[in-house]
Amino acid sequence: MEIYHQLLNTLPKEPFPIKKVIVGVHWTLVCSKYCGLASTLVNCGPHGHSSVRDVGVLQTKSANELSEWILSENNLEASIGMAAINSLIDVDESKLVKMNASEIIAKKGKGKNVAIIGHFPFVKTIRGIPKNCWVIEKNPYGDEFPEDAAQIYLPKADLIAITGTAFINHTIEKLLSFSKPSALIMILGPSTPMTPLLFDYGVTYLSGARVDDSIAAINTISQGAILPQVSGIRLVSMKQI
Repeated sequence: MEIYHQLLNTLPKEPFPIKKVIVGVHWTLVCSKYCGLASTLVNCGPHGHSSVRDVGVLQTKSANELSEWILSENNLEASIGMAAINSLIDVDESKLVKMNASEIIAKKGKGKNVAIIGHFPFVKTIRGIPKNCWVIEKNPYGDEFPEDAAQIYLPKADLIAITGTAFINHTIEKLLSFSKPSALIMILGPSTPMTPLLFDYGVTYLSGARVDDSIAAINTISQGAILPQVSGIRLVSMKQI
């Protein structure tokens, strides 16, 4: 869990009060210093089997306290923890770059082995460009591979794109350990913590999101929005210098 403790250590020490917590069916949002997003992940099991602690009084905690929930084995609590972390990260806007993740994958992965962790809509548009395009999913669909395949294909991949939800389900360190040192590694999606700390772990590109209009984001997320339907957010990217 080294990467998690390092991530938590980069956050402000000053306790920021919680302004809002929304746990939508697809996205979780926490507003404190900023507003942070994370995918909503739930545990497998019967309906109602996994509860969130302190429901109804989360707004009485600090964002720093909720950030510690990223360490929870309860995926729903970890989702809240990830959103809380993202609500505290100071993103240096001067370091953001204009980047389309799918275009980078198509360009850098042309004729090479590409592994994509997570189901991304752009996969169908770039699948024929790399030499091989291995899509690995926790819940595989169609020709996607199950998560156990990561240890087979990641060591062979020249370019690896990892969903930010790997932080929430605690697979990020394992996935990074499977990657060969020369691989170009990207972390994608609104759950992604936009911190240069990740460049120390071999990551080259980060693509996440910032909330510019919290009211619009809260309104759409609370009504079940998938990512293209979430209003008030801006997709952002950062590249290792």
